[in-house]
Amino acid sequence: MASADELCQQLVQKLSLTEAPLNSIAFASEASVDHQKVVGAVKSLQSMNLIEADQLESKRLALTAEAEQIVANGSHEFLVWSALPAEGGIEQAELTKKINNANVAKLGFSKAMTNKWIAIDKSSGKPIVSRKAADVVDEVQQLLQLVKNNAVDKLSEQQKTDLKKRKLISEITEKSYNVRKSATFTTNIEKPETDITPEMIAKGTWKTKQFKDYNFDAKGIPPECGHLHPLLKVREQFRQIFFELGFVEMPTNNYVESSFWCFDTLFVPQKHPARDLQDTFFLSEPAECGDIPAEYMARIKETHENGGQTGSQGYQMEWKTSEAKKNVLRTHTTAVSARMLYKVGQEYQKQLVSAGGDGGKVEFKPVKFFSIDKVFRNETLDATHLAEFCQIEGVAAGRNLSLGHLMGMIKEFFVKLGIADLRFKPTYNPYTEPSMEMYSWHPGLKKWVEIGNSGVFRPEMIRPMGLPEDVNVLGWGLGLERPTMIKYGIDNIRDLVGHKVDLQMVYDSPVCVLHNDLTKDSASL
Repeated sequence: MASADELCQQLVQKLSLTEAPLNSIAFASEASVDHQKVVGAVKSLQSMNLIEADQLESKRLALTAEAEQIVANGSHEFLVWSALPAEGGIEQAELTKKINNANVAKLGFSKAMTNKWIAIDKSSGKPIVSRKAADVVDEVQQLLQLVKNNAVDKLSEQQKTDLKKRKLISEITEKSYNVRKSATFTTNIEKPETDITPEMIAKGTWKTKQFKDYNFDAKGIPPECGHLHPLLKVREQFRQIFFELGFVEMPTNNYVESSFWCFDTLFVPQKHPARDLQDTFFLSEPAECGDIPAEYMARIKETHENGGQTGSQGYQMEWKTSEAKKNVLRTHTTAVSARMLYKVGQEYQKQLVSAGGDGGKVEFKPVKFFSIDKVFRNETLDATHLAEFCQIEGVAAGRNLSLGHLMGMIKEFFVKLGIADLRFKPTYNPYTEPSMEMYSWHPGLKKWVEIGNSGVFRPEMIRPMGLPEDVNVLGWGLGLERPTMIKYGIDNIRDLVGHKVDLQMVYDSPVCVLHNDLTKDSASL
């Protein structure tokens, strides 16, 4: 096989014998070398200003792998016809076994029936296939043979279209070059020098050397833009899934929340361990908030102490306003959900007042909200815990919603993300009942990893907001980091932050599997 230099020499020798342009494809065929290597030689000679080249573009038809088999063995329909006996018939199942290729048998049977080459008799209970035509011509094989022999001009446009529909031929675009001599053409190829060496200066050989031109106008390679962090990539995938399911994104720009919105509105008792310093970051400046609606705070106080108008007994303990006003770094984005649901409840109450208190005249429009943002917890750092992480939360409010709707929504949500191995486990939450933890199989850790929590919001949480009694609210939340760990096969959550992020992971992210079909339960929301 000729080297690149030898190929360049052969090309200029061929050009020296003629004044006519030389086509690169014709030269490659004559020299029995790959055309791309000839293209490389052409560009090399162009850089030396020895030749001039015009790029040409042509299209040709080529056989697919399936078509090559047909040229060798016959078309599918011909194989089906040939497998049948000249007299009588055989069962269709036996015919498929005889051909020994289910796809060929299926397609060939259909085409042979269309061509009226074969017939099928079902009167005996079993389909019997027999020849209908005594003799046939395998036109498909003949047409493909013409394509293989570069006699495409003998095919009609309809024949070409039919072969393309059967994916037996494909149109290939070929690029070639018409090469001709330049004004400085010579058969003596000498690669231009790129630098003057001390030896050239000492011996004076630089005077007879040819040097490659410098491009002083080159601006260099433009800098690449930054790459998204894996968490941001997965976050965007989550956002798109929520949008596909009809959710509206909630504003989550408040990292600092009052204990009222973070705990009290969620029916978390004021002596709950979640409020302890071990789990929550309390602010010293400003230590308290001042944006709590007075009427709503009164209803929350009554609900905590004795159940209020919800039918519950509450916690049977004193509820303190001073505790509710303490500012914290939010421990979950459910505080944002509480604000949004309160707003929905107040809008419903305004419509109820306008309707004269007749709830039958007021239509409650179902709502679906989601948020993805940072939360903060005073956690001990380990392979699966961080003190600062992102929480994903979905909330759906509507009439007569059930736990089945919630499970259907969660399943569809994770299937769209590409996580199919899910398990649910009953658990306790202060503000949901029933409640479920969600687990997914982690192939790296070889165990089921908790990825979120969910449940149906308790009446003690949603009734003080002003929502109708027959409206239920479904909610689920999970961390962004753990699903990212599962998708990227990471076994230590700390590898997702700071200097430990694997840059290769940033460049080569796995593709998320998305499905368009919605389950009945989730679609009904």
